[in-house]
Amino acid sequence: LSLTCVPSFFILILKDMVYEFLIGYILTINIVAFTTALIDKLASIRQRRRIPEKTLFSLALLGGSVGLYLSMIIIRHKTRHLKFMLGVPLIIISQLLLIWLVLNHIP
Repeated sequence: LSLTCVPSFFILILKDMVYEFLIGYILTINIVAFTTALIDKLASIRQRRRIPEKTLFSLALLGGSVGLYLSMIIIRHKTRHLKFMLGVPLIIISQLLLIWLVLNHIP
């Protein structure tokens, strides 16, 4: 089945559905990343079992980088760790670059 035989309004509807899904996903993963960092911060204060750093980085790589970075600023979590202070902004820049490339090269 070729896309040329599909009416253009179906393609527009499909694009809108994909964008809505992506926006929902990005919002959700950022809330999860922020909340996970908050839970880790509280665990740190209470000297309880911590959330592994690779879990926090994984959430950032999966799209929650802005939420994780906001948690670093708002609740001052992981701000003494150079790998977070450099790594999370680098992930954000990489993700923004990827978004720009996708949006400017897909018709």
